[in-house]
Amino acid sequence: MTHKELVRIAAGAAVMEGMLELPESALGIVLFAHGSGSSRHSPRNNFVAAQLRGAGIGTLLLDLLSPGEDAVYATRFDIGLLSERLALAASWLGTEPRSAPLSLGLFGASTGAAAALQLAARDGSGIAAVVSRGGRPDLAGPAALAAVIAPTLLIVGGDDGQVLDLNRHALSLLRCDKQLEIIPGATHLFEEPGKLEEAARLATDWFVRHLSPP
Repeated sequence: MTHKELVRIAAGAAVMEGMLELPESALGIVLFAHGSGSSRHSPRNNFVAAQLRGAGIGTLLLDLLSPGEDAVYATRFDIGLLSERLALAASWLGTEPRSAPLSLGLFGASTGAAAALQLAARDGSGIAAVVSRGGRPDLAGPAALAAVIAPTLLIVGGDDGQVLDLNRHALSLLRCDKQLEIIPGATHLFEEPGKLEEAARLATDWFVRHLSPP
């Protein structure tokens, strides 16, 4: 049985709304950081989240920005703000009885990947694993990338030219346990048949390996 709950997390004057779903005896939990212009209703991220829950991993899909904030183009690309909101959500998970005992992973798409890596770079963040799908890890900045210690997987479409180059460069700056998985024939949104499924499988395998209790 899965516990499903709509949650609201205070972020100063704003409120972040999200859906928490925890399978019974969860192995860990993954907090999703959506990309620019996306939301917790993103069909792609919801597809990945469903695969994770099928493997016994809890998920929290969250809108890091309020509707008013998301309407401002510059705010969508404010990686520092997104990372701060992600940190508030991670802290909230650490205080909730159902999720507090679980290892925490981060899944980021597009700009959300940069926010996830900035959080993972913080001392004492407690992040156990990070996955980026079609992400912009370069936007986290060289100092943050060098400070990440959580095992990090970068998943990129083989036909997502510039983003692939940016991920290769980001990979070179990471000093943690790291891996770049290139999915042949996939573009930025993994819309081609079977490509999103492949990305979800890679993400699930990574989180199962690194979130499961030893």
